[in-house]
Amino acid sequence: MLEKIRNIAIIAHVDHGKTTLVDGLLKQSHTFRENQAEMSQTLIMDSMDQEHERGITITAKQTSVFYQDYKINIIDTPGHADFSGEVERTLNMANGVLLVVDAQEGPMPQTKFVLQKALDLHLKPVVIINKIDKPAARIPEVESEIADLFLELATDESQLNYPIYYAIARDGKAGKTTELDDDLHVIFESIINDIPAPKVDPDASKGAQLLVAALASDSYLGKYAIGKIFRGKLKKGENVKMIQASSDGTAKILPGKIEKIFTYKGLGREEVTEAAAGEIVSITGIAAANIGDTIATGEDPEALPTIELEPPTLSIYIGPNTSPLKGQEGEFTTSRQIAERLERELETNIALKIVPDGLGYKVSGRGELHLSVLIETMRREGYELETGRPEVVYKEIDGQKCEPVEDLTIEVEPEFVGAVSQELGIRKAELKNQELTSTGSTRFVYEITTAALIGLRNNLLTATKGTAIMSSIPHGYKPIDSKYKPERNGALISFESGTSTAYALDAAQARGTLFIPPGVPVYQGMIVGLSNKKEDLDINICKEKQLTNMRTHASDGAIQLTPYTQYSLEQCIDFLLDDELLEVTPKSLRLRKRELDPVKRKRAARS
Repeated sequence: MLEKIRNIAIIAHVDHGKTTLVDGLLKQSHTFRENQAEMSQTLIMDSMDQEHERGITITAKQTSVFYQDYKINIIDTPGHADFSGEVERTLNMANGVLLVVDAQEGPMPQTKFVLQKALDLHLKPVVIINKIDKPAARIPEVESEIADLFLELATDESQLNYPIYYAIARDGKAGKTTELDDDLHVIFESIINDIPAPKVDPDASKGAQLLVAALASDSYLGKYAIGKIFRGKLKKGENVKMIQASSDGTAKILPGKIEKIFTYKGLGREEVTEAAAGEIVSITGIAAANIGDTIATGEDPEALPTIELEPPTLSIYIGPNTSPLKGQEGEFTTSRQIAERLERELETNIALKIVPDGLGYKVSGRGELHLSVLIETMRREGYELETGRPEVVYKEIDGQKCEPVEDLTIEVEPEFVGAVSQELGIRKAELKNQELTSTGSTRFVYEITTAALIGLRNNLLTATKGTAIMSSIPHGYKPIDSKYKPERNGALISFESGTSTAYALDAAQARGTLFIPPGVPVYQGMIVGLSNKKEDLDINICKEKQLTNMRTHASDGAIQLTPYTQYSLEQCIDFLLDDELLEVTPKSLRLRKRELDPVKRKRAARS
């Protein structure tokens, strides 16, 4: 039976077609009936609302398909560097990877990152060059770039022997050459023939071993511990021991009992009475299980190596809302409720680190997107909170304080090259490479500190009219040279509390860009716009027109307000300076000063 199992992960840079390829594998393996809704859906594996809205995969998903008499367990992984913790923990369950590369873009930063992780675990790679129907596809050049990447990353010579296939995943077509077949059977055949069967410890007499690589839960059966069985068999109702390894090298052993065992079938789970080594399973009944723990049987249970993760690079303050409008729009508003929610997040989002910080918590993660997805998720669940500007997580190396740096790749049209160079120059980024692509655009590769990367995406999208394509991956640490300080015009700040009026906003719009419309509640110290000048400016936006019987030509016309600027959550976070906070509720995003009183704020600025 073990020889008939294949465990694969699909890895790639963001938007190169991983999830679309999984769609094709699910549909063409007859996992669904012809009349099932999934047959007409796309991005079937992306189940979160934010995944559909953002067009990216955020959490790794498990599924399985049957081809001929083989069972293929598939792990769909995220492509964005901020969610690389998901990739690191789930690759432990695989024995091979399908590396998907865009036929036009070629290997990108995240391609390198995920391939490095796969080769370090000695997983067998199969390369799929996708989207070969693109008008600007450059297949020979991409093949050469992939070969260079393998030469750079391979740890032994055998890893340089990898098969290459070509595909248009959107159409469900693939082939050994660019002359594609009408289906994906060559991919299925490659998985069976090129990917090895699971490698397991043959000495089952020592007891079973399962490494917990993911967690899930529902209100019916509670927590599911998901992982691959590396040795022996696990049975329903069996008593087991859970080994929790700690950072100091000691291990805590807790007793447990397996209530139910599930294997994967399509998008669902199928209950079984027992499962053997090599299989990916979900187990219920082990409520204390965490990612990285070992579930084992036998007289002398042994722990499997824990999952090593890259350290966080950014941290952000998350605490209870302290604004004058607190408690009006959220269901969960207290520090205790926020703490409980963050603790639950730690169970599955293992790349996060959380430490108490005053009334709230300092939450550390892999990047702005990683942290903003968490905040947006909490907001949608009914939490009301406040957050500060992201800060870099420093690291001490050989007695020196070091900051994280990243490799940044940017692709822009020729007319925006100057704007990109200027913006990166301000942020003291170091240009590593610049080249023209086959489509006529320019591709830059920079080395930039993580601190200088904060807010860059929004600035570049504005400067390039939304056409810039950028991505980054961590590139280690370097001693702090000079701390980057963000530059921004001053804020327009509400001078008093009340309701904004069209009359007051009409007068204020000459002072800068407004963030709010008329008729919304405001409070003293709330940021209502971006000033035209470098200094902050307190303004009265609640002022109403005096009612008199005097008529003047100038004041009798209808007020014409310029449409206000509405920032997304990420744009609001990027906007913040050190003395500012963002109020996040299920209904609103409000920027504010930490110190609301203008007199105290100015006194603090002078001291």
